[in-house]
Amino acid sequence: MDIASIIGLVVATAAILGSILVGGDLGIFIDIPSTLVVGLGLIGVTFFKWPMEVLKNIVAFAMKGFFFSPSDPKSTIEEIGNLAETARRESVFALEKVPIDDPFLKKAMTLAADNRPPEVIASILQLEIDAMIERHKVGVDVFGGMADDGPAMGMIGTLIGLVQMLQNLSDPSAIGPAMAVALLTTFYGAIIANVLCNPLKNKIAYRSGLETTKMNIIIAGTLGIVAGENPRLIKEKLNAFLPPAQRDSGNEEAAAE
Repeated sequence: MDIASIIGLVVATAAILGSILVGGDLGIFIDIPSTLVVGLGLIGVTFFKWPMEVLKNIVAFAMKGFFFSPSDPKSTIEEIGNLAETARRESVFALEKVPIDDPFLKKAMTLAADNRPPEVIASILQLEIDAMIERHKVGVDVFGGMADDGPAMGMIGTLIGLVQMLQNLSDPSAIGPAMAVALLTTFYGAIIANVLCNPLKNKIAYRSGLETTKMNIIIAGTLGIVAGENPRLIKEKLNAFLPPAQRDSGNEEAAAE
């Protein structure tokens, strides 16, 4: 579970509710017609915008903002270094028998053990990365669209409320409450966009970037193994994917020996 997502959602919700409760009654912020305009309107627009094969995965997209498989590039580099040692000590064909949990790394080693040309290996693996990026991009676009459409539906609700209010200007006492209700739809739209949809969009994009980096490490390492490079040199090259603080300085000294 992504603890940062839980903390962020709880703190943001608490800040909003706390501000409401300190300043007045929570009940004045609850309006059924405003909820229908923003909630049902956003659902309708989202269904109109995307096909069912995308919308049936919307819960899975959202869960990526709260649950994820940890991606540790450093451990991936270590594993590739061990595989390179195996290929150097035995042969590249021995890689096919090594137990590997990561499906993408397993596929890369299988291609290497099949003695495929480096350009073919790189092409096949790059297609996998491109397909993954496109899948994740759909989730980013869905929540990005909802972040845009939520406030838009809120504005539509506000305009509806203003039109209704202007029809009753003869009663000055009703103008204040009517204006408050009209503004609630904008409030709901802003909550949907900034507390839910935009954060989910950013988190999905970030996780996708981490996965892409890991897969690029695997491609670079596989090509180094196929080329017969020194395992220590392969690890040193792959360290370029890591932030400087996470790099193993010992690899550089070993590669220079």
